[in-house]
Amino acid sequence: MDYKNAGVDIEAGYKSVELMKEHIKKTMREEVLTNIGGFSGAFSLEKFKNMEKPTLVSGTDGVGTKLKLAFIMDKHDTIGIDCVAMCVNDIACAGGEPLFFLDYIACGKNYPEKIATIVSGVADGCAQSDAALIGGETAEMPGFYPEDEYDLAGFAVGIVDEKDLITGKDIKPGDVLVGIASSGVHSNGFSLVRKVFDMTAESLNTYYDELGKTLGEALLAPTKIYVKALRSVKEAGVTIKGCSHITGGGFYENIPRMLPEGVMASVKKDSYEVPAIFKLMAKTGNIEEQMMYNTYNMGIGMMLAVDPADVEKTIAAVKAAGEDAFVVGEIKAGDKGVELC
Repeated sequence: MDYKNAGVDIEAGYKSVELMKEHIKKTMREEVLTNIGGFSGAFSLEKFKNMEKPTLVSGTDGVGTKLKLAFIMDKHDTIGIDCVAMCVNDIACAGGEPLFFLDYIACGKNYPEKIATIVSGVADGCAQSDAALIGGETAEMPGFYPEDEYDLAGFAVGIVDEKDLITGKDIKPGDVLVGIASSGVHSNGFSLVRKVFDMTAESLNTYYDELGKTLGEALLAPTKIYVKALRSVKEAGVTIKGCSHITGGGFYENIPRMLPEGVMASVKKDSYEVPAIFKLMAKTGNIEEQMMYNTYNMGIGMMLAVDPADVEKTIAAVKAAGEDAFVVGEIKAGDKGVELC
């Protein structure tokens, strides 16, 4: 008896690491001091010593049951982008610049080529957010996961000067809400998605005219990464008063997280076009509107609160970064919360 006969292939692990390296290489930053394969990753903060009060910000998350679609479609090259996005968007939401990322992949059986494909997506997400992929772990766990399944999670660290932290404390009535478009469902609410649609290859490969693509392509579209868009807004001289990453819990749970006491967010539902995937989901699953807005991003992946004088500069900066933005509402006096009108 040996470890391989017990279900853990050490040689496959070595091969996975070698295959990953070509993808990881493109994420490197000059501050990285170590090579992949060591026991830890080292990152120099020398570049940031001129900040008044350098402050580290962090985020950790996974992809959730969206992974089930990747299994059914046998498509694993974008799910890593989702993992990175869920972490770095939270850091950017606080005003931070992502510095480095670490991933964790747990699988029933280590297929090196599949693991390398997953990591290629992680590397793509890191490249989109200018974060270095400086380490990770691939855990082969036979008997715990089915052989053809895996879980994926990540952890990111960023930095911001304390004075530039986005806290929401200065939001006041009259401020304007600017929404940045999402790419679709992103990485939340897939337990409901999987109840609405049949999770079969046939169903996911069905083409829908209103989507302009197959159902699977629409649902598996990777989460938008907003790091460069928010950086563009900052570089345009705009002070972002509040920022909300619209994840699980949709509008109703996430927007209030950026609000101080005594104000509410008023969102106009007709201020932008809700993507077709959400309309199809609501119709197919007979889901009430309130539940849709309490579960999904409904086409807005990031919500900003800015001074009315900064609205045009904000939208122009977001568009310059390659994203779409809309004026979707305003801040009013009232109990902390959200109203849709």
